[in-house]
Amino acid sequence: MKRTVYTQDHEDFRAVVRDFIAREVTPYYEQWEADNRVPRELFRKLGELGVMGFGIPEEYGGPGETSYKYQTVIAEEAARAAVSFGHYTVTTGIVLPYLLRIADEEQRKRWLPGIASGDLALCIAMTEPGTGSDLAGIRTAAKLSEDGTHYVLNGAKTFITGALNSELCIVVARTSSPSPEDRRSGLTLLVVPTDSEGFAYGRKLHKIGLRASDTSELSFTDVKVPVENVLGEVGKGFSYLGQNLARERLSIGVAAVATATAAIGFAKAYVQERQVFGKPVAAFQNTKFVLAECAAEVEAAQAMVDKGIELDDTHELTGADAAKIKLFCTEVAARVIDKCLQLHGGYGYMLEYPIARLYADTRVSRIYGGTSEVMKTIIAKDLGL
Repeated sequence: MKRTVYTQDHEDFRAVVRDFIAREVTPYYEQWEADNRVPRELFRKLGELGVMGFGIPEEYGGPGETSYKYQTVIAEEAARAAVSFGHYTVTTGIVLPYLLRIADEEQRKRWLPGIASGDLALCIAMTEPGTGSDLAGIRTAAKLSEDGTHYVLNGAKTFITGALNSELCIVVARTSSPSPEDRRSGLTLLVVPTDSEGFAYGRKLHKIGLRASDTSELSFTDVKVPVENVLGEVGKGFSYLGQNLARERLSIGVAAVATATAAIGFAKAYVQERQVFGKPVAAFQNTKFVLAECAAEVEAAQAMVDKGIELDDTHELTGADAAKIKLFCTEVAARVIDKCLQLHGGYGYMLEYPIARLYADTRVSRIYGGTSEVMKTIIAKDLGL
């Protein structure tokens, strides 16, 4: 089906991104995976490309209000090449929107120019050992100093994406005890420089997929955080965390469909080249039927994603809409990529083939940003159940 979500400007941008990936990413990606992180310099190169500061006003060095479609183009091109930019999407798509929404003027002047240039990369620290998705159970604490000039931060976080390549980390900490009526009260967002005294990296966690994106444990021992680094109002942290969930879940759906589309492309190329019993694998009816099924499923998921992108542009994307997109598209991607790997036979299990990387990378899409089970709960509530 013909897609109508993009204009010529988006397609021109796509060509620029595709060229960037071919020059600056693909030749080095195998080493980045071995290193379990991309080089920090990549973010500065992305800043030079003008894609680190989507939404940052021009007076702070950004492009101003920009359609989310430019970010979806980047996701599609990265999937097409079976690569990633490390925790780029965390910085631009998840953490930056918090600053754009709730940072005060002094904070915007202090941080936004560096983010736009790629000199400041961002991560966010929510999850703690033993708490998982239960943010109300956060025990990392920040106590206000007696003179009221700073908070003293103590605690630990885990599963933190991109911390090794970040200069600023938004830490979700408890600044007061929860009330009996609301366990989620008393949480505050603190912007903590990663070079702060007492800010320490723990274990570097090794994942099944997304191997070019670092994931770490963090600990905070008497870290002094100036009150000027409180993001938004003290005690309102939990309410802020929900403000970007719809976009975040849409972005996971976008990446899932892009990855499934790429998988079909890799499988199609492989079965046309691979000879079995004297003829191409593509000549067998089963191969044709499997890829036909995959193509039909991905078309349906793509239509759903494109509708979500349009709704996001008009600020009409609801939480339930995003949950449906994430649930459907990540489940489709799982099925499609598995079938495409199967068509590769034993070679599909070898990391030298892109399909193996896509298979491993896509598994987490049904977990992060809210599990498939959480998405079903949101959708059921929207149905009045």
